[in-house]
Amino acid sequence: MIAFPLGGVAAGSVALGGRGQLRDWEIFNRPNKGFRPSYAFPSIWMQAGNEKPVARVLESRILPPYEGQDGLGSNNVPGLSRLEGAVFTGEYPLAHIDFEDRSLPVTVALDAFSPFIPHEPDDSGLPVAVFRYTVKNPGHTQAKVSVAFSLDNPIRNGDTDQQRINTYRSEAHVQGLLMQNTTLTQADPMSGTIALAAVPGKNGTLSYWTGWPAGRWWNSPLLFWDQFTKSGELGAQPDPHNSVAALCVQQTIAAGGSAEFLFLLGWHFPNRTPDWIGWDAPPGEEKTVIGNYYATRFHDAWQAVVYTSENLERLEAKTRLFADALRSSTLPAAVKDAASANLSTLATTTCFRTADGEFHGFEGSDDTRGCCFGNCTHVWNYETVTPFLFPSFARSLRRSAFGYSMDDVGAIHFRQTLPDGKSRWGFAAADGQMGQIVHAWLDWKLSGDNAWLHENWPRIKKALEFAWIQGGWDSNRDGVFEGVQHNTYDVEFYGPNPMCSVYYLAALRASEQMAHAAGDDASAQRYRSLLEKGSQWIDANLFNGEFYIQQVRGFHKDQIAPNLRSDMGSEDTEHPEYQVGSGCFVDQLIGQYVASVGGMDPLLSSEHIRSALQSIYRYNYKRSVAHHDNVARTYVLNDEAAVVVCDYGKAERPTIPFPYFSEAWTGIEYPAATLMMLYGMEEQGIEIVHTSRARYDGEKRNPWDEAECGHHYARAMSAWSLFVALSGFVYDGPSSSLTVVPRVSSDRFECFWSAASGWGTFSIRKRPQATQLRINVLHGTLRCRTYEIAASGREITAHLGSTSLQCSQQDKAGRTVVTLAEAATLSPQSPLQIEIRA
Repeated sequence: MIAFPLGGVAAGSVALGGRGQLRDWEIFNRPNKGFRPSYAFPSIWMQAGNEKPVARVLESRILPPYEGQDGLGSNNVPGLSRLEGAVFTGEYPLAHIDFEDRSLPVTVALDAFSPFIPHEPDDSGLPVAVFRYTVKNPGHTQAKVSVAFSLDNPIRNGDTDQQRINTYRSEAHVQGLLMQNTTLTQADPMSGTIALAAVPGKNGTLSYWTGWPAGRWWNSPLLFWDQFTKSGELGAQPDPHNSVAALCVQQTIAAGGSAEFLFLLGWHFPNRTPDWIGWDAPPGEEKTVIGNYYATRFHDAWQAVVYTSENLERLEAKTRLFADALRSSTLPAAVKDAASANLSTLATTTCFRTADGEFHGFEGSDDTRGCCFGNCTHVWNYETVTPFLFPSFARSLRRSAFGYSMDDVGAIHFRQTLPDGKSRWGFAAADGQMGQIVHAWLDWKLSGDNAWLHENWPRIKKALEFAWIQGGWDSNRDGVFEGVQHNTYDVEFYGPNPMCSVYYLAALRASEQMAHAAGDDASAQRYRSLLEKGSQWIDANLFNGEFYIQQVRGFHKDQIAPNLRSDMGSEDTEHPEYQVGSGCFVDQLIGQYVASVGGMDPLLSSEHIRSALQSIYRYNYKRSVAHHDNVARTYVLNDEAAVVVCDYGKAERPTIPFPYFSEAWTGIEYPAATLMMLYGMEEQGIEIVHTSRARYDGEKRNPWDEAECGHHYARAMSAWSLFVALSGFVYDGPSSSLTVVPRVSSDRFECFWSAASGWGTFSIRKRPQATQLRINVLHGTLRCRTYEIAASGREITAHLGSTSLQCSQQDKAGRTVVTLAEAATLSPQSPLQIEIRA
């Protein structure tokens, strides 16, 4: 099931399969599950000394099932010899395959990736995949080795095969073929180019065909294979020829030596339109070209691969620096796996950047179109990848939410139409609107950018106070959402419920802090009063002794403000169906989750929060779903373990409960596990993560495609929060302060960190008489003055690089707060080291 996305963030991708094959070519601005060109495969030829040459398709052997109307057919020549096996190691953004074949005189491995550098969206957004085959010669004689890549030009105009043109290109160090189709109009969504290129190096000899020999039946692949297996090179261009281009590099490898064969695949399809991808548009704008940002940087696919090849050393070094920092983190393997694997969603068709540079996202990707358009606020609230790793993307999402999507009354219409600024879709979602306010706070907190806050505060304030409109969510201003609340479960909850009300508390706390920073102290005081009142009421009225429940209340339709109801929820508003009721709901504390990731204090009783989390672990977490009945969508099966959305074991289930109540998705498991880790239930949280990832083991499901409503579902990017929670690294930009309290006990702890200005690693070394904190910046900077560390002592020293810093200390409940005389700016050249001695 392995399909590892290769491609830039928001730039489309081609998937690398577990056998080394290419599958799921999703480079044409929309999903394309199952598509691959008729011929797209690498081949290897080798000759050791004077022995007989050996040739194979450079993939491992095809796995079952073998059925089809023509068996396996002839596309991609399944009957040609392949390698015995392959071991796939994926740690996004890097994929590695060790091929196995005892009959070969050489060994072969593949490293494949696309540049992925946090905080560098442009260099991370290249429409290019890199393939480096490393061939080692363990023998006692030299070996001649060739690697050839064949690709049938997939740029079609309907079913016609005419005018698919492949042209040879050459630069100083890169050579290859540019593919296009001259029958397509300039505005056609399929109009674009593909580049297949190689970097032969000093020791490589390149040969190419712009097309295999033309012929009927299967003459073309036969003649290609005859030529390649005979000499390991392509020779003269056949005429006539077809559209299957081939690029071959040959090298001689000394006994005991090795050689690299470097190929690059690039694409360039500028004509993204709403209609083509499945995004709603204003009337008459369905076919308007909204474009791709990468297409504004490069004229065609050839320019993209040339840029990548010219900068490959730098791009790969930074990509591997990031991957190494994740790998070296002393966190549980399942947590690192979940957090890194879901970063791949950014490189799939779920995400894209329009020509103006703005970032957009579907909820997920159906097989051939995007699923659920519009940067859906209530779904994208769960993810934390963008604020920590690509803050410019996070700000783009906030520009959408608080921009034209917000109407004059202050309602954020939770799906954005494109082109932007011409129409609004739908209505306000209670969890979506409150969550965007909390995310705005998180963006500000991670950056400390007060200018950004001052600019955006009036609209953030307006969005919060929309809750108070007549017939709205909190029209009586008591700090509790009682009104009709549309939410991510695609229905409305009627009456006080923990999910939306805790989101509201989080938005009130976030707005209180932002109001103070913006000089709006009167509003800050008002929000604090509402927060305290609402928190007390929820603890007193919704906590049942174990967890928080919903009080269902009906409303006459004329009591409900406009733009708060969909046509998917209860038709009877006075006796509503589709409610949570007294069930144990996995999302009862989802507002606390978003807030806690940013370091916010508990919004409710800490004791009640822990009890609710223990209840979710006790009731919702099923160690086997073999006897769990679910009539809805099925993402978990048989003896697999999972956290189900809602459990009614302690209460009577409503006759018609809310949709999805019996389902299970990783996108809700990760937030629940994150909160458990933050509230003293680290073992339980890690267990949930382990069983979640066990379902995506490469055999049952693709490890780089966590599904919900569509493939590569955005909600699952909440997995990054696991990393943040266990690291205990909480940065507060406005106060230039840092808390470093890892939730993994170790005398030698090391971990990746990120904020809006930079990223790097930090380490804590504990000795009997001293604790040492070291913060390394690998990219960008980090400005900080105050450091709260989980250690105590009497003597403090601090150094920025080799420079000693003046500092003072203060004890705080078993921790030490170290304050520098002046804020220090950490950079790659100037790491910080603080030592606390007993």
